Parts: sequence; structure tokens; C-alpha cells
Amino acid sequence: MSLTIYLSGEIHTDWRDQIKQGITEKGLDVRVLAPVTNHEASDDVGVNILGTEDKPFWKDRKGAGINAIRTQTGIQSADVVVVRFGDKYKQWNAAFDAGYAAALGKPLIVMHAPDLTHPLKEVDGAAFAVTETPQQVVDILEYVLQA
Repeated sequence: MSLTIYLSGEIHTDWRDQIKQGITEKGLDVRVLAPVTNHEASDDVGVNILGTEDKPFWKDRKGAGINAIRTQTGIQSADVVVVRFGDKYKQWNAAFDAGYAAALGKPLIVMHAPDLTHPLKEVDGAAFAVTETPQQVVDILEYVLQA
């Protein structure tokens, strides 16, 4: 068995790299998909391709639309969606991705610190597993892929 996973969520730590390293170290047959994690490139893609905007709303709207092509395609293609919530910034996009994955019936693994349990209770309620570390995600993938 092999899996395709989509790694959604915060972009300010190396959690994706830790999961990829764990997958490699354990020799798991897992293909990893993710959004563009270069914050500036993600924010500016709309105006860089489609032209400048005077109002921030329209700049963000253009970028969000183009980024959604990658995000929705990745989530739809994934067998499992992992969503990481960090303590920095309010990650509304991560919550949206979790809801989208749940609406599609995708198995959802959520990762966050214990102090985010209350604000994320609805997201956690939709998750198949709620984790705190990248290693726990890797261990779940290893278990699921056991022969």
C-alpha cells in the first residue's frame, strides 16, 4: 500500500521537513504534497501574474484564487490530509483546508500544541487523529502502511 499526503498549515517552522525526514528514515511509501510555503511568493502570486491592484482585498483575492488551484488539487489528490496549527498567527486558511478535507471525506490528522485544544475543538472533532509532533504523524503513517 502507498499513500499520498497533503501537508497543510503554518509555514514558519520545519514541521514538514521533519515529517518528510521521518518518512524517508522509515522507508515509507508516501508521496508528499504541500502548498507553496514561501510566504512572499504565495502572497504576491496574483499580482505578479495578473497585474497590480490598488486595494489589498483584490490583491489577496487574486492570490487566494491561484493558490487555491494548488491547495484544492492537492487535498483532492491526497489519501490523508495533515493540518498543522502553530502558535503564531491565526491560521484561518489551515482551518479552511481542514474543513474542506473533512467535507471531502478525507482522513484528517491535525497537529497542534495542547493550548490550542479549546479553540480548535471543532477541527479536532473532525480529525481521525490529533497529534502534537511530526513524529506522531510519521508513526501513524507507519502504522497505517503496515502489511
